[in-house]
Amino acid sequence: MQKLALSLLFFAFTTAIFAQKQEPYEFKEVKRLAATPVKSQDQTGTCWAFSSASFLESEALRLGKSEANLSEMYVVRHIYRQKCENYVRRQGTAQFGEGGLAHDLLNAVNTFGILPESVYPGRKDLTAPLNHSQLEKELKSMCEEFVRQGKEGKLSPDWLSKVDGVLDAEFGAVPPTFTLDGTVFTPHSYRDYLGIKPDDYLTVTSFTHHPFYSTFILEVPDNWANGVFYNLPINEFMRCLHYSLEQGYTVEWDADVSNMGFSAGNGLAIVPEKDWKERSAAERQSAFKIWEAEKNVTQEYRQQLFDSQVTTDDHLMHIVGMLDESHSGTYYVVKNSWGQISDLKGFVNVSDNYMRLNTISFTLHKNALPADVLRRFGVAAPAVEGPTMRSGATQSTKTMPRQKAGSSVTPEKLRPSVNKVQPTTPATPSGN
Repeated sequence: MQKLALSLLFFAFTTAIFAQKQEPYEFKEVKRLAATPVKSQDQTGTCWAFSSASFLESEALRLGKSEANLSEMYVVRHIYRQKCENYVRRQGTAQFGEGGLAHDLLNAVNTFGILPESVYPGRKDLTAPLNHSQLEKELKSMCEEFVRQGKEGKLSPDWLSKVDGVLDAEFGAVPPTFTLDGTVFTPHSYRDYLGIKPDDYLTVTSFTHHPFYSTFILEVPDNWANGVFYNLPINEFMRCLHYSLEQGYTVEWDADVSNMGFSAGNGLAIVPEKDWKERSAAERQSAFKIWEAEKNVTQEYRQQLFDSQVTTDDHLMHIVGMLDESHSGTYYVVKNSWGQISDLKGFVNVSDNYMRLNTISFTLHKNALPADVLRRFGVAAPAVEGPTMRSGATQSTKTMPRQKAGSSVTPEKLRPSVNKVQPTTPATPSGN
């Protein structure tokens, strides 16, 4: 009888586990902050500009301004020029490409201001998708020639004007002023009208190869501008994300998406416990549709994948809310820049484990950080602005989504493949 009882108990347990694994993901909104409509970066590697512009558009909404549609290409044009100058002055040894990081847009807005897209669309044909592949090749070839001329003492003093000529031909000349709703603005006065103060933002990260609670220049190729990162232990790092969203501030996100757990087409990002190569055809078919357990993510495992270049900074997006998933707890609402793909129309639901493992950094307003974190870094917070909830934003009075117990699989048991699997996504842009 005892054996029969144990057998029945085991059968009931395994049946429950099987049934649970066949259940779909179920999300309940915890918080959704105001954000502008999803755009597409098309076939460019300028996600850093699209996501950071979206981030500033949400900041303007938070500050009580009407919805703005900022020109990503205005910033991209200025950054290309800075990259050319940096490449030539460093004698061809600097990174050159379409990619960048959030601080590139903030630095450009600080120096050059910002324009609405209606004033500066930054393309000759408004019906054609953005594609900078030929522009990048032309600029790099031109800069390599400038480097050669410089080494021979033959570089013309007006070499940057030739770069400007190429950029004007691609993006259009920059207007010194424009009129919006009857008011004449410059790029700088429009930035100030929106209430954007680029110096009020900083970037946090979490890596063990530098001391925690210190600042350092993160060693990734797209950090060509030598941006400074604030280093935190992973739990403090994630606490900052939660605190920011709870206080009504959205967050700019730099992450790795070239792995089997990210599917923009399904609007989901997870850290699957079971590797793709070990799955049956049926399991592959149901991926991202039927709930599955995730790997446990520790500080050590996160560092391991970064050091082995499995986790890289290949895409930037915009975090605009939090969800509670019925099986596993906290998820985050992320606005992508690949157009309105998937049933979520361009948004992706990202698990807490995915954030812990695949995040390179968060960029956020200083007031969005806990006071004790700012004190540890010796950063003075700006004057309290009083975040304003805009129409279209929702804010729940519920408690934070619960956090389920971690997986029984430990990082030491994992043997992650170095070869990444690109997610199958319609019209995925090249680069980041």
